[in-house]
Amino acid sequence: MYICTHFDFFIQNLYMKPDYIFETSWEICNKIGGIYTVLSTKAKSITEKYRDSYVLIGPDVWKETTENPDFLEDNTMFSDWKNHALQQGLKIRTGRWNIEGKPLVVLVDFSYLLARKDEIFAKFWELYKLDSLHGAWDYVEPALFGYTAGQVIRSFSEFYLKETDNIIAHFHEWMTGTGVLYLKDRAPYISTAFTTHATVLGRSIAGSGLPLYAKLEEYNPYYAARDFRVLSKHSLEATAAREADVFTTVSSITAKECKHFLGREPEVITTNGFEEDFVPKGKEFALKRAAARTKAIETAKAITGKNYADDTLLVITSGRYEFRNKGIDLFIKSLGIINKSNKTRRDILVFITIPADHRGPTNVFRGKEKRSNYLTHKLNHFEHDAILNELKNQGIGNNINDKVHVIFVPAYLNGKDGVINLNYYDFLIGHDLSVFPSYYEPWG
Repeated sequence: MYICTHFDFFIQNLYMKPDYIFETSWEICNKIGGIYTVLSTKAKSITEKYRDSYVLIGPDVWKETTENPDFLEDNTMFSDWKNHALQQGLKIRTGRWNIEGKPLVVLVDFSYLLARKDEIFAKFWELYKLDSLHGAWDYVEPALFGYTAGQVIRSFSEFYLKETDNIIAHFHEWMTGTGVLYLKDRAPYISTAFTTHATVLGRSIAGSGLPLYAKLEEYNPYYAARDFRVLSKHSLEATAAREADVFTTVSSITAKECKHFLGREPEVITTNGFEEDFVPKGKEFALKRAAARTKAIETAKAITGKNYADDTLLVITSGRYEFRNKGIDLFIKSLGIINKSNKTRRDILVFITIPADHRGPTNVFRGKEKRSNYLTHKLNHFEHDAILNELKNQGIGNNINDKVHVIFVPAYLNGKDGVINLNYYDFLIGHDLSVFPSYYEPWG
């Protein structure tokens, strides 16, 4: 197995500091799920150590909608290189991520590659046997983004840096895997690291209701990928893992998946974490907790019409909308059992904060209705929603005399959702208990 010498030396001995680090993810300045949290909460530490030698690369997916609240654009940044990159056909924007640490960010527009996608994928088949034939739109877009990120890293490095510099390009998840492949072919002097936070097959198998961990070795990766219709995604993930100079994942349990499904055991386990000052201290903690608790109770009262006692137990769960993988099914069934048992003397108020397809706050918060039963926001296709249907199946109706009430918040808690209007962690702090009963939780 080939591992680039200077990167290997850095990883194993921690003596050689990289001259430049590029980090690429679909979730940079693009809040979707957990990887956004992983990257944004480590940015302060990295920028303190590497300052502007640390550059993040994300997709420019907001360009035709509204202003991106995460992106602080600076048109003067790298102006000489941007002119050069434009001549190469690259469409980029520069600025900083609007988080603590304010790291440098390059957002890339990959749409110009759509006309060349067949040419690009054919080349990757010739070089690496990457199977893109079965990739639908949700494969094509991220694959082209990863490719463009690779182009940007190469262009920047050729313009500002030397081939003898220690340059690391770090790519997250299968969505950026083509960046690994592009650099290996076009700029092999740049060391590549590839991190998978969960395997495509692991997520697919677990989400289908089949046993994963107990029968891991029984699954043939190719046939499983074919049966779950994720052949191209799996192929890109496995190819990037194989071709990267260093391969990492986030836990020992996911490392076992990687070894079996992807054919390579990760060299490094990069356990998730957060800054020491992530949780506020002292008076600030008390003030934020009180504000969040007040907001939770006021929101629930507007929806259900109930006055909640001072000792009401506030419970919260959150995450990606994967009904079984994230244990949402088990969580709601447990609430149903508690509600029917009538053994609790305290009111229990539960918030399910899981983003889903919605179209803004319900009419309760527009002063047009008295109750909305469960929802803070108007959910599209609500009649098919798994959470709402399971709440009804478990007899949780938010009736005045019920001990368990559930509020479903299908919006990102970014401080501007129109109802809660607090960032997720500022809302989380007001709850007494958080519950995450996941079946498939790659972090462990």
